[in-house]
Amino acid sequence: MKKEHSNYEKSYRDSLATIAESGKRIWVYAKQPKGILYKYRSGFAAFLLALLFTVPFIKFNDVPFILLNVFERKFILFGVVFWPQDSYLFALMMISLIVFVVLFTVSFGRIWCGWACPQTIFLEHIFRRLEFWIEGTPAKQQKLKDQAWDFEKIWKKTLKNGLYIAISLLIIHTLASYLISADEVLANFREGFAENKKYFGVTSFLSLAFYFVYSWLREQVCTIVCPYGRLQGVLLDSNSILVSYDYIRGEPRGKFRKSENRKSENKGDCIDCKQCVQVCPTHIDIRNGTQLECVQCTACIDACNSAMKSVNKPKGLIRYSSENGIAKGEKLKFNIRIAAYTGVLLAILTFLTVLLSTRTEIETTILRTQGTLYQDQPDGRVSNLYNYKIINKSYDNIEVEIRLVSHTGDITIPQGQVISVPPNKRVEGVLFAHLELEILDGRKTNLTFGVFKNNEQIETFGATFIGPGDALLTK
Repeated sequence: MKKEHSNYEKSYRDSLATIAESGKRIWVYAKQPKGILYKYRSGFAAFLLALLFTVPFIKFNDVPFILLNVFERKFILFGVVFWPQDSYLFALMMISLIVFVVLFTVSFGRIWCGWACPQTIFLEHIFRRLEFWIEGTPAKQQKLKDQAWDFEKIWKKTLKNGLYIAISLLIIHTLASYLISADEVLANFREGFAENKKYFGVTSFLSLAFYFVYSWLREQVCTIVCPYGRLQGVLLDSNSILVSYDYIRGEPRGKFRKSENRKSENKGDCIDCKQCVQVCPTHIDIRNGTQLECVQCTACIDACNSAMKSVNKPKGLIRYSSENGIAKGEKLKFNIRIAAYTGVLLAILTFLTVLLSTRTEIETTILRTQGTLYQDQPDGRVSNLYNYKIINKSYDNIEVEIRLVSHTGDITIPQGQVISVPPNKRVEGVLFAHLELEILDGRKTNLTFGVFKNNEQIETFGATFIGPGDALLTK
């Protein structure tokens, strides 16, 4: 394996660090990071995990703070309910998110992957920490894997995998609460498996898949499965801020010897301790340059700073910097590409803000009932049957009336002229529109209905009215 790893170092851009020349996977036994950046990452991860597990139980006006119910096409973001009619808002949100990711990657590389990606948060701050706690250091983990199945190996592997499965179940049921609400998830548990076989079947399967990802697949998700690593190769340029090795200061690298004069011996500051490689969760050597496997977790920065401190050298041999920052000492420039992405993002966000601020609390749909014709009334007028649908997007009960605003006529609603719509609910029904023959434009007349709240018109909706043909109207 050492020979294969040596060959890898010579052609690191032609193969993955976790795949040997023989095609076998090189299992990563990364050391647990230590240092100030790791403490910051751990604190941020704890904050994100706290949000993950608490947000489903937060309610605003008796509705979940966040709900992404794709099954019923009902979405709640920060207490605001979005219905299928608001899908264009979601499309704009997704476009804004994509533009933001592009802009952020152009400027700061894959910092998202190392600090906020769920894959990294779960793997590095939950599952690998449990592994360190149960199996010990990377050397002990490798020794445990290679040894026979004795009592020590059985109880450690059983405990670790049991906890992995339990955590996977907890996370999957938590994610399910974002889809169907925490109340629904708790109700499924109270009712039991017999009453909710489909729910428990799906969550059990997803939990096993989740367990497989974090017990076996691990960093392969970042290096092989996730397309974001490939995307960064297109987006990055020489001004992008990345976790970078200062090769000008560090090369030529060489082992450290006490009391040596590295400058006279033509040695750079890199002491070739390989601590940066040993802590890397994707098993790359950052000194080879930017690689798609790098998730910018900063573990190598902490390890290198510790090594530099031990030999009384300045920190920052590995640091956040751009290629131009290393080669020319330049700082991040606000170039034309970043300005263009920022402009597009601000335009979309502004448009989205305007749409959200002007979003009405009531949305009405009135359509003539399919397959029906006009009806002659005893008083000589003509009527049409319509279906109406009213959605209340607010947290208050709203009473509305539907009236004709484009023509003189009457509206008859069998359920009552005043329609009561409960908070965040939808009400459906039928209505009849009655018009005099002489005001019709022909076989089809365009009508405009008004929706009134407290005698104030809050919305309009257009529909067609079917009447007799032109020959009948002229008689």
